[in-house]
Amino acid sequence: MKEKDINELDGPPVFEFGQKVRSRKNIRNDGTFPGKEIGEILVKKGEIGYVSSIGTFLQKYYIYGVDFIERGYLVGMKAEELERVDEDGNKEG
Repeated sequence: MKEKDINELDGPPVFEFGQKVRSRKNIRNDGTFPGKEIGEILVKKGEIGYVSSIGTFLQKYYIYGVDFIERGYLVGMKAEELERVDEDGNKEG
């Protein structure tokens, strides 16, 4: 099965509410973040945040609302853009 054929919603979310996560890459504004220019970096690779909501996109993907407290931003991200970290900020599993 090709990756484009996979529907994440067939299983449970990868992350849970309140879970500490780290951005695996720079996240830029795709035009959905108000008050910032399209293409402007919202979150830098390695920044730590907490999952504050779980929604869906295109009836295929989970979208995790991640609260990056130090930046004061709540950013919607896919699972592939995140990794779990422990309380010390070290990668889990």
